[in-house]
Amino acid sequence: MRCLAAWFLIAGLFSGGVAAAQDWSLLKEPGAVVLMRHALAPGTGDPAHFKLGDCATQRNLDARGRAQARQIGERMRAAGVAFDAVWSSQWCRSKETAQLLDMGRVIEMPSLNSHFAGQGNPVAQTRDALASLRELPEDAIVILVTHQVNVRALSRSYARSGEMVVTRRTADGLEVTGSIAIDP
Repeated sequence: MRCLAAWFLIAGLFSGGVAAAQDWSLLKEPGAVVLMRHALAPGTGDPAHFKLGDCATQRNLDARGRAQARQIGERMRAAGVAFDAVWSSQWCRSKETAQLLDMGRVIEMPSLNSHFAGQGNPVAQTRDALASLRELPEDAIVILVTHQVNVRALSRSYARSGEMVVTRRTADGLEVTGSIAIDP
């Protein structure tokens, strides 16, 4: 019986633990930093002919991903969530997710761009993202719509498409306080 309890504990830790709870109040905590992986965009990485300013060359949201982003935004608004800042990667799938959330003006942040498969500079981008967060008032609530590799670099957590890893700022970076996921 103890082995079964340990298995459920470990499974809960790897699945984000609080994701099933849908605790939207986490997103309203003063100083919350929400790291959101873009909504569902089938596939992995980007085509070899990828160009940052050309969405036709990128992996993009599909209909389920667009519906997922809209639904997440609707749920956040219904829960009374508001952000002081909405930051996004410059990749089309992240920008579209942020826009479809409809939670405020979207600000493109190069430090949130993907660094998957040798693109970008993970160390510099993580450092720059944290520096930008430190410039905000301590109680500012911000959402960063980005990519799995960036969520992992900033929080040491894995995020599924559309999942939000909720963190708070510490002297050393970010500390995870929970997560929320909505399946498409």
